[in-house]
Amino acid sequence: MILRIGSRGSKLALTQTRQTAKALEEANPDLTTEIIIIKTKGDLILDKPLNEIGDKGLFVREIEEALLNDEIDLAVHSLKDMPAEQPEGLEIYYAPKREDPRDVFISFCGAKSVAEIPQGGIVATGSLRRISQLKDMRPDLEIVGIRGNVETRIRKAKEAGYAGVVLAAAGLNRLGLEFEGFSFSVDEMIPAATQGILGLETRADDENTKNLLAAINDESAQRQAQAERAFLRYSEGGCHAPMGCHCAIDGETFGISGFFRTEKALYKETMKGKRGEEAQKGREIALKIKECIEHER
Repeated sequence: MILRIGSRGSKLALTQTRQTAKALEEANPDLTTEIIIIKTKGDLILDKPLNEIGDKGLFVREIEEALLNDEIDLAVHSLKDMPAEQPEGLEIYYAPKREDPRDVFISFCGAKSVAEIPQGGIVATGSLRRISQLKDMRPDLEIVGIRGNVETRIRKAKEAGYAGVVLAAAGLNRLGLEFEGFSFSVDEMIPAATQGILGLETRADDENTKNLLAAINDESAQRQAQAERAFLRYSEGGCHAPMGCHCAIDGETFGISGFFRTEKALYKETMKGKRGEEAQKGREIALKIKECIEHER
């Protein structure tokens, strides 16, 4: 059996897709995979910040169209790039084991903590979520936008003489890149919803592909994805809003934290729940924050 897998063409996207293809072939010995590269809008426009060229689906829409048109059988996405709602006829359910969800500071100034970044240092990141939390920690820092793949962003920031650049640990780990610097805890810098989780997207009626994916599903990652995507869905803030969410699994229980920053204030909530309540608690925490924002207005 041949499984056609759609992927973006970046080095990270292809690395993630190849790792998924290998895991699927190992779990399903009669399977052969074929990777098909698909360019997305987010890949083609590199001279503008993401929040200026569109909000949802920048890196997924063309791949989803290929799925709906039966040109591919499976799409491998970074789940954090995906809108909270999917097109009719498509489904994400399974998730491989989650990579490190934290953000990291790649340092070009020798800093091993936020406190060690030089006064007024320039830090590169295009993420409103990261900018918001960095400014809370160090209001004196100058934040500049940056685009490109992982290695391009590191090179640009270093050549420009910046103090450092903030990136996701998951991408660095998947690419096998070592760096000087430090990791933020998920408490001091709440990650993007589902950061580090891969989204395996199929047609809703494709039972054959879903049966293949079941063999590589990780229950903890699946539970985290359910909670964090529910937060994203009910927050209605969009992929590039200054907001974040993280669910930590602890056996039969879990904790979930989420935040949203408006121009006036930062709203943060934390809840606990038990197995089966992941989506419910993600929804509840989002609606609680939305209620606070409504009172602000």
